[in-house]
Amino acid sequence: MSRERILVVDDESGVRSSLKGVLEDEGYTVDTESSAEGGLARLDKNPYDLVIMDIWLPRMDGVEALAKIRSKKNDVATVMISGHGNIETAVKAIKLGAYDFVEKPLSLEKTVIVVKNALNHRRLEQENRYLRERFESKHVLIGDSPPMLRLRQEIALAAPTNGRVLIYGENGTGKELVARSIHNQSLRHHAKFVEVNCAAIPEELIESELFGHVRGSFTGALIDKTGKFELADGGTLFLDEIGDMSLKTQAKVLRVLQEQKFEPVGETTSVEIDCRVIAATNKNLEEEIQTGRFREDLFFRLNVIPFHMPPLRERREDIPALSRHFVAEFSEENGKKCKEIDRSALDRLVSYHWPGNVRELKNIMERLVIMVPSDRIEEKDLPPPLQQNGNVHFDVLGDFPSLAAAREAYESRYILRKLHENAGNVSKTAEALKLERSHLYRKMKSYGIAPSKGEEGT
Repeated sequence: MSRERILVVDDESGVRSSLKGVLEDEGYTVDTESSAEGGLARLDKNPYDLVIMDIWLPRMDGVEALAKIRSKKNDVATVMISGHGNIETAVKAIKLGAYDFVEKPLSLEKTVIVVKNALNHRRLEQENRYLRERFESKHVLIGDSPPMLRLRQEIALAAPTNGRVLIYGENGTGKELVARSIHNQSLRHHAKFVEVNCAAIPEELIESELFGHVRGSFTGALIDKTGKFELADGGTLFLDEIGDMSLKTQAKVLRVLQEQKFEPVGETTSVEIDCRVIAATNKNLEEEIQTGRFREDLFFRLNVIPFHMPPLRERREDIPALSRHFVAEFSEENGKKCKEIDRSALDRLVSYHWPGNVRELKNIMERLVIMVPSDRIEEKDLPPPLQQNGNVHFDVLGDFPSLAAAREAYESRYILRKLHENAGNVSKTAEALKLERSHLYRKMKSYGIAPSKGEEGT
């Protein structure tokens, strides 16, 4: 491991010599400069982990030099020292980003402790930044298809506002990613993004989850609990699968949206909140309203800015980029060399119907990264439903979002099997399926099944 580098900037040679000696004894690499200009020049040429800088320097003082360091987005840690310290100067230095401020005459023992703390703080900041970047890279919208380009433009327009958003889309399309993108590009990005899956919480617990409760308010309420609305104060609350919320809870959510306040379960005092609400659903809420399962007034409150997340089959050109993204992500997670995806395998991925959308693609790529022993994913490595050759395996008991999706998946696989049995001949396959040839072509097109070259244009 390389030794951490420290730059000492002080116009007193005795201070420079003392700090250099004691810090080198601690295992650091230390350089020294007698002026702010010299220190800035060194920083331009060499990376340092910490700068120890005197406030009172000839020509340019340490506070001005600190401002220049920060203006260049340099993440070096800084500790300021001065023989004429005062509260005002210390506060100014801290506001500019200095980690600490120590007065002369220096206690070398105390200075070493401050240096170690400053470097530890810098390491923690770097680790947090790395983890944040990794987290954000997992929550990015991948793809440059027309639907995705349009979606990004809409997000850029809506995000800086406080308008409520309702996101429509099938299961597995990535509605949460849209919600996170809106939050990350909003004026509330510094605050929390709080997610609630309305379909996953039992009806008897949803109110406590959303609004919190006080100890003893019901059986099992052993401690006070802060609700999701309060946790999201100042930030964004994402209500996923809002269509599965009961009418009773819908009424209480509507009231919160109208009044921006609520009472936790068992409490009589109101809690005021300021959070942006983003909701998502895989249901047609207008149909739900007609059947009496969703409140029309809540729908109008939520549906200020509607977004539509397209299913994966409607943006097939994004599948190669998504596949490579997931392969890289899971390779890193599992400590494996990043695998390449063979062209024929990519073609099969693009042509598949993807009833489970991006979530299904992600699960398959994770499986391939873990289970394929070579550095290359080929068509033969794909699960049977995605392979062009060989018998199609009919496993229709998978995780499908609806009966219609399961039916589509079965039908597309059945057509693929019949095509294989008839050597790709569409006319013979249509006859075997007892379908008009034109009808079969339409079905093949809707499922992304390409005819064999001999059949094209006939």
